[in-house]
Amino acid sequence: MPLKQSYCQYALNQPPDDVDRRYHDTQYGFPLTSDAELFGRFILEIFQAGLSWRLILQRQENFRDAFSGFSIQAIARYDQEQVERLLADAGIIRNRRKIEAVIYNAQQVVDLQEAYGSFKLWLDHHHPLALTEWLKLFKGHFKFTGPEITKEFLMSTGYLAGAHQPDCPVYQYLAEK
Repeated sequence: MPLKQSYCQYALNQPPDDVDRRYHDTQYGFPLTSDAELFGRFILEIFQAGLSWRLILQRQENFRDAFSGFSIQAIARYDQEQVERLLADAGIIRNRRKIEAVIYNAQQVVDLQEAYGSFKLWLDHHHPLALTEWLKLFKGHFKFTGPEITKEFLMSTGYLAGAHQPDCPVYQYLAEK
């Protein structure tokens, strides 16, 4: 993707069956209600760090399969055997720091679910915060959540504005919801 082009411009110039186009048109910036899907998006954003989003999208279902269908409770119980299994899985990105961060973050989300009723309710409780406040909040609870990961997670799930440009048809669609 050329640097001067927005994601909307790039995705909308792809064929309808392209992975970026499908994600842009049906997922990016769309609010999620399921804790598993929210955490799944969080996992994908963590693994994207330093890599192309297109690669992550191409492997999205592999991540879902490898990480127990994004079950937060299951991931929170992963042990060293599960870490080794994930490190051997060529269908995902095999990065120990990212894998261990996902497990730690799942444990943190379990605690948030107990305190707030769900991960979504915890996010809703803090919405709308400015990005700087979200960054502090995420740094205080999670690992491997730098500014870009946190921002993209929040934009991609509808908690921060900016996923789509005002002239994008998806922007208009989401504004009407």
